[in-house]
Amino acid sequence: MGDSGPVMDVDRHARGRALGNGAAAGARPIAALTLALSARLLLGAAAPPRQASVAYVIDGDTFRLASGERIRIAGIDAPETRPGQAKCRREIAAGRAATATARGLLQGRTVRLARLGRNYNRTVARVTLDGRDVAGELVRLGASRWWPRGQRKPDWCHG
Repeated sequence: MGDSGPVMDVDRHARGRALGNGAAAGARPIAALTLALSARLLLGAAAPPRQASVAYVIDGDTFRLASGERIRIAGIDAPETRPGQAKCRREIAAGRAATATARGLLQGRTVRLARLGRNYNRTVARVTLDGRDVAGELVRLGASRWWPRGQRKPDWCHG
């Protein structure tokens, strides 16, 4: 008969696991730690919306919480306010107006956040205020436009 390669003593391996010794025992704490961290991440991602206080509105779609965390409102785009980021003067003017609108709506208020992810050192979240969707309210007020994920950024210079 030919050599079929290395053969593992399955019984010895099973006994080692049952007794808590050998390589299987060394892997057990690592597996438990990995499982615990994975569960923590999954539970954190699925956490219910929480309340937070808006300390400062940065622009028409981004604000800072009293905790210091920066929040980007999901699903919308507001015009830029800085010349290096805006594509035209019209966008800068619209951005200043959008910032003022968002400031009037959010500054100093308590909002509910449903965190969705991170983008450019900001937390992306669905935001509600008094039970109303803030993104929808900013669109309704003309301060922002819907920006579905995967779509091109709205053009603030040409209509």
